[in-house]
Amino acid sequence: MIAQEHLRRVAAWSRELTDREIEVARAGIVERSYVTGETIFMRGDKFDYWAGVVSGLARMGAVSRDGKETSLAGLTAGAWFGEGSVLKNEPRRYDVVALRDSRLALMERSAFLWLFENSVGFNRFLVRQLNERLGQFIGMLEVNRTLDATARLARSIASLFNPILYPESTRHLEITQEEIGALSGMSRQNANRSLNRLEKEGLLRLEYGGVTILDIERLRSYGEEV
Repeated sequence: MIAQEHLRRVAAWSRELTDREIEVARAGIVERSYVTGETIFMRGDKFDYWAGVVSGLARMGAVSRDGKETSLAGLTAGAWFGEGSVLKNEPRRYDVVALRDSRLALMERSAFLWLFENSVGFNRFLVRQLNERLGQFIGMLEVNRTLDATARLARSIASLFNPILYPESTRHLEITQEEIGALSGMSRQNANRSLNRLEKEGLLRLEYGGVTILDIERLRSYGEEV
């Protein structure tokens, strides 16, 4: 069980719950730490938790049969994920790996299902979350099929500033160029070239250990004019 105030800090969705619902959520959550490079779960695992990132950075992705890696999404603090597998009670369809030391909040399936069956506020959150995630993946499909490397990286960074999926995000993100490359499926060198191009165009500012977004709307639509 985690403290009520801590739950409110790490889970924006909890702010819509009643007192009774908060108690169920608290009782069903534990926290666990993962080190850089550690696999949180793999495709095919029976991972019976709905998970939220308390701190750190993780990558959701998959590996094809021929060994090619595909990044699906970055997961920063405030992100909750895996509700589809919990609802369907099925093995995970993707991998999640910690890109840096990370701490996750893990909600037991029984608590998740109780909230799903009883909480209007929780269901409102799930509908918003699933809708945003669907839009994110449809946009990724478009990007991968039609846009160049810089545009793919721009959209990848912009996705980390989605206020619904990542409610704690600000215009500044502590992230390395190597981590950005991993999230966008690019080498560090290619990511560096694309980041410098985006900085020259006034969309972001590179800083030691991080990046500050200067024009989020242009970053989200980057490449549409190409």
